Amino acid sequence: MPEDSIEHINFDALNQKAISQPLVTHIYTADPSAHVFNGKIYIYPSHDMDAGDAFDDLGSHFAMEDYHVLSMDSPTGKARDHGVALHVKEVPWAAKQLWAPDAGEKDGRYYLFFPAKDHEGIFRIGVAISSSPTGPFLPQPQAIQKSFSIDPAVFKDDDGSYYMYFGGIWGGQLQRWRTGKFNAEQPESPLAHLPEDNEPALCAKVARLTDDLLEFAEDARDVVLLDEAAGPLLQGDKGRRFFEASWMHKYNGKYYFSYSTGDTHFICYAIGDNPYGPFTYAGQILKPVVGWTSHHSIAAFGGEWYLFYHDSSLSKGVTHLRCVKVTKIRYDERGYIKTIDPYNGLNVLE
Repeated sequence: MPEDSIEHINFDALNQKAISQPLVTHIYTADPSAHVFNGKIYIYPSHDMDAGDAFDDLGSHFAMEDYHVLSMDSPTGKARDHGVALHVKEVPWAAKQLWAPDAGEKDGRYYLFFPAKDHEGIFRIGVAISSSPTGPFLPQPQAIQKSFSIDPAVFKDDDGSYYMYFGGIWGGQLQRWRTGKFNAEQPESPLAHLPEDNEPALCAKVARLTDDLLEFAEDARDVVLLDEAAGPLLQGDKGRRFFEASWMHKYNGKYYFSYSTGDTHFICYAIGDNPYGPFTYAGQILKPVVGWTSHHSIAAFGGEWYLFYHDSSLSKGVTHLRCVKVTKIRYDERGYIKTIDPYNGLNVLE
């Protein structure tokens, strides 16, 4: 839901119609990455705070500096905040902006994957490790080699391979890596370095991880999204093209790559036959929420599938002060996800 319409919203009425309520209200949280470890739901969000930075299209007002981990016994249960799991001051290579993270588990160890700007102002992706899903997490001294941009999402396939999906345009800097190297030329504008509207859209990236989950096992590849005619989505197709917030899940043997369209405020998805794609556009998962950003994850629990997402309803529309929520996903008989209206007055958890 575009920010220019927020001043006209009756938030009391909107929250009555909302399909879900904030999981926690004592802090602002966003970008929830949800996983089930040992039969329990763990959510790895970013932690919003009001840092006083002016709003701009590069995301300077998203000045998050630490991570908290939330846990739930079930999607309808109460969320518990386990406190600070990692702070930017603990990360040697990072200067600021701990944006949307993800987590994974292997052999009883837990891995927190996170983006941050390094001391040269370039987004990189790091890893921190813990013996507990709630942390605290000990960061590696350096970022992942050849990593860049934002929004890491790590997917474990049935054969035990782990893949990282990542990338985000505008403030996420993905457009500045089109040549394979960071383009430091000015102006630093979110619209600089982008393809033309009639050119193929910028793609998210994917790379298989090494066995220790600490590095890329290969160079990152494009996550190509196709239209109904099997051509690549174009940059001007703003209602469908990738912007940020990659996520991968597997349903009935198919790979579902989902993502945010950014400035058009949809969560969309595309379906493929392998973790690299290509993926054919399949539709919208979530209609626009209150606030500028839309970011999500999808996880199964108790034989059902759930969408974890955020909006800015708790702060009454302040773009960078968000709250995480959860609602149920439903598939039709063909495997397509039924589009969710976040404010339709129906609590689909019931």
